[in-house]
Amino acid sequence: MKEQDAKAGEASGREVGPNFVRAMVATDLQEGKHERPVTRFPPEPNGYLHIGHAKAICLGFGIAEDFGGRCHLRFDDTNPAKEDQTFVDSIQEDVRWLGFDWGEHLYFASSYFQQLYDYAEALIEAGKAYVDDLSEEQIQQYRGTVTKPGTPSPYRKRSVKENLDLFRRMRGGEFDDGSKVLRAKIDMSSSNMKMRDPLLYRIRRQHHHQTGDEWCIYPFYDFTHCLSDSIEGVTHSLCTLEFENNREIYDWVLDNLDVPQPQPRQTEFARLALTHTVMSKRKLLQLVNEGRVGGWDDPRMPTIAGMRRRGYRPEAIRTFCDKIGIARANSVVDKALLESTVRDDLNPDTPRVMAVLRPLKLVITNYPEGEEEHFDAPNLPDDPDRLGARSVPFSREIWIEASDFMEDPPKKFFRLAVGKEVRLRWAYLVTCTGFVKNDEGEVVEVHCTYDPDTRGGTPPDGRKVKGTIHWVSAQHAVDAMVRLYDHLFKVEHPDQDPEVSFLDELNEHSLEVVDGAKLEQSLGSAKVGARFQFERTGYFIVDPDSGPDGLVFNRIVALRDSWAKLVKKTGGN
Repeated sequence: MKEQDAKAGEASGREVGPNFVRAMVATDLQEGKHERPVTRFPPEPNGYLHIGHAKAICLGFGIAEDFGGRCHLRFDDTNPAKEDQTFVDSIQEDVRWLGFDWGEHLYFASSYFQQLYDYAEALIEAGKAYVDDLSEEQIQQYRGTVTKPGTPSPYRKRSVKENLDLFRRMRGGEFDDGSKVLRAKIDMSSSNMKMRDPLLYRIRRQHHHQTGDEWCIYPFYDFTHCLSDSIEGVTHSLCTLEFENNREIYDWVLDNLDVPQPQPRQTEFARLALTHTVMSKRKLLQLVNEGRVGGWDDPRMPTIAGMRRRGYRPEAIRTFCDKIGIARANSVVDKALLESTVRDDLNPDTPRVMAVLRPLKLVITNYPEGEEEHFDAPNLPDDPDRLGARSVPFSREIWIEASDFMEDPPKKFFRLAVGKEVRLRWAYLVTCTGFVKNDEGEVVEVHCTYDPDTRGGTPPDGRKVKGTIHWVSAQHAVDAMVRLYDHLFKVEHPDQDPEVSFLDELNEHSLEVVDGAKLEQSLGSAKVGARFQFERTGYFIVDPDSGPDGLVFNRIVALRDSWAKLVKKTGGN
């Protein structure tokens, strides 16, 4: 397996973690079981995709890319009550954004409704399916428990003729919603609860986003999914572990029908779980509906839409999915690994700029009033020729971070304090001579003198200056709103304690809005979607909320993982 992973990584230039699925597919091809793999990504269009889906997308499409196969995008759209064209469109957008292309292989399970209906009739004619009149609650009661076998429905002995007649009348709209269902006739004493006469069809008068009002009965997922794979010629049906018990149903359906293709090989892999995050669709929907977040694309959400708005690039997500690999056992991945991957992705080609988030006025008292000058600052200091340079204006009054000055500094404070000298990034060395307080005792202005012989920040006499701070010319500053994001939940595993609601674990400091930030002049023309590194602060992206009233920036990720340090320091409080 490691050898196959290494070859795949070498061929693609990616850092590839252990992946037993890739090794399995390679073996199948070597043994001549298939000419090439055919995989699929089969979402239900009833919500927005999250990073767990991104893992499945990268696996299915990645296998196809690595082995010269193809991956289908198929919507398993069997429940129109919860599905919508909006979700169909958003899912396609997300898959494309991640960098994958299904080409001509876009499918809908609803396109197979007539075939599925015919298969259902075939099961009835073979005496392997029956129409049941039990209510939903009664079906649950008759099913039994994990230690007690189920009880056969009193309608289980209906004749083939009667079942066929009733099913066709269901199709014709003769019965009320919920009054009848079609069930497979398997084994009510099976140790696998899912095999106790699973439901195949229900009556539901609901407009469907693809088929309109053509159907009033709809197949259940377990019946539809495996048959859709077979119809499309899928060779490897890749599912997460929660579908492991469903495999027996899939095999039973395909074994008992004359299907056009050999059974796909179903293989289950561990789903993605991240610290400080929930992945449940139900819980994510609750967060949105209750206004706990700003919507499905809130940058704190684990949705692909949220990560896109936050500023993550698709390359980073794909790299992350490669790194964590594909395993058979469930585990939790530290979100710090995702953030580290995002930093590594942004670092090589994101322009560096200066931005002051919490401004404090600094007046250079010996700098001529009314004068200004400009400094050439490389956009990528570690590789100055790559992205060129920008012109940064400098004047007598500048903004600095409030945290870069202390009235009574500790011993190893290397920034501004009375008598201390620091370097202004790309500009001059300055020495603090005093400060001004307001009536509340807050420092509102710092006074410094500059050394005109240190233009560019280099003293001619070679004296050592330990502190370097960033700044923005007050005369030329661009005002902006900045959103700083942290983990949505304050604990690593917010949904694992049954005694505590996951809502009680929300981090009340997950969003901090900083109004009145001061940015250097070059950012005045920044376009929506442009990314920058604010020096000493983090990576940021221009948010779509930007407009005539001003720029809005989202912090993509901090320069370092400050969360772990904060938790260690405060004990999580």
